[in-house]
Parts: sequence; C-alpha cells; structure tokens
Amino acid sequence: MAVTRLKRKNRKDRSKSAVRRQTLKIQNAKPVIKNVDIEKIKEEFRAKKDKKG
Repeated sequence: MAVTRLKRKNRKDRSKSAVRRQTLKIQNAKPVIKNVDIEKIKEEFRAKKDKKG
C-alpha cells in the first residue's frame, strides 16, 4: 500500500513549528547587561560645561 505525502500540510506544519521555535527563542533571549560608570559620565558633562562657559 503506497503512502502519499500531503505537501501543503507538511509545509504548514514546518512553518508553524519554525514560528514556535522563533518565539521561544525571543522569549528566552536576555539583553546584555552593561556596567555603566555614572561618575565618569558626570565628569564628562562637567568637562563639556566648563569648555562652553
């Protein structure tokens, strides 16, 4: 007995799973946490202010 493939259903199933995988990846992604030196930034602003005025 021969088995026929339903190509449209196969494409639909694959695309559905690809979308699901992508959404899970996005949900699990964490942004890179950068250490910001606030004092250094404040110093830069003071330097710029001193140059202008």
